[in-house]
Amino acid sequence: MLIHRGSEILGSGWFLSVRLAGALLLAATTQVFGNSAVKGRYLVFIGTYTQQNSRGIYAYRFDEATGKATPLGLAAESVNPSFLAVAPNERFLYAVNETDNYEGRKTGAVSAFSINRSTGQLTFLNQVASGGTAPCYVSLDHTGKYALVANYGSGSVAVFPVLADGRLGKSIALDQHAGHSVNPKRQEGPHAHSISVSPDNRFALAADLGLDELLVYRFDPANGSLQANDPPFARVAPGAGPRHFAFSPSGKFVYVISEMGSTITAFTYDASRGVLREFQAISTLPKSYHGESTGAEIEVHPSGKFLYASNRGHDSIAVFRVKARSGKLTPIQYVSTQGKTPRNFAIDPTGAYLFAANQDSDTVVLFRINQTTGRLTPTGQALKISSPVCVVFVPAE
Repeated sequence: MLIHRGSEILGSGWFLSVRLAGALLLAATTQVFGNSAVKGRYLVFIGTYTQQNSRGIYAYRFDEATGKATPLGLAAESVNPSFLAVAPNERFLYAVNETDNYEGRKTGAVSAFSINRSTGQLTFLNQVASGGTAPCYVSLDHTGKYALVANYGSGSVAVFPVLADGRLGKSIALDQHAGHSVNPKRQEGPHAHSISVSPDNRFALAADLGLDELLVYRFDPANGSLQANDPPFARVAPGAGPRHFAFSPSGKFVYVISEMGSTITAFTYDASRGVLREFQAISTLPKSYHGESTGAEIEVHPSGKFLYASNRGHDSIAVFRVKARSGKLTPIQYVSTQGKTPRNFAIDPTGAYLFAANQDSDTVVLFRINQTTGRLTPTGQALKISSPVCVVFVPAE
């Protein structure tokens, strides 16, 4: 069994995050969080791998006005809580436990925590089998009634009901992907890497690295069911290995970062039918770079004017300008993350800062975002944390 224990956080703080599909929700943050987003005070929660010195989920207090983050310590113990999501009602946090063994079964797990918004303490509620091995991604639908999980190892996606008290029920939908692509080592079978719902909550998209596909499901928020759309997927270039994706604030475009190809594939999105059509593919790496690197995270700025993508190996954040009408991307900057293997990064809800999690150098480095140009400038602050993976922001009460 995976062990979880709530742990006191010293000092006062605040807890909230909405880590749902794409930048559309980031653009609506002020509406969702009310005046708290205007104040610019947050808790920052960071999911980690726990094979070395980490013990679970850690918290920091962040003041947007000063740009300073203060460590608050361990929020909750958990085994490999590599990716986090917070319910829209601001009361519960969910984490995948990226493992292949849960209670003696060949599966990972998903954990639920309640949030004490006065202290920032996370209290463990329950844990359920993820329905596959090495779960690597969790998100919630816009009603907060369902959690969606991608199981990388076994290549499946699952839906779990969120009960009234925040606990997770057993999975009510499970789709096992099938097939393979051109790389015999990395794409010998399906590897679901992310799943999130569309802005209108009618569709769910899932990136599968092993299939080179972005699968599209009709999602029913009344019962949490997943049904293959028509067409059921959109393809990226063979061997690219799609990982994560982000919607534009307008909802008209979807941008997919591919891990193996270090590319971004841009699609138009027909919200009425859930149909994707590719219109651009662009590298996340500068033309002068010829070393090994893999793509990891992707986010669109709340303004919709800029897009950011992380490179592991080149150890950078690539910055792109987004053309308003066409959605096309133009590279404008490649900035070092000042660490190794930037697995994940997150933009704060005001769009003023970017936090880059350097997994292999045990730091989360803070950057200020120029609101006019989109360019990144390091603030000089680096948070010390073992094996950081996922960053989420929590507006203050």
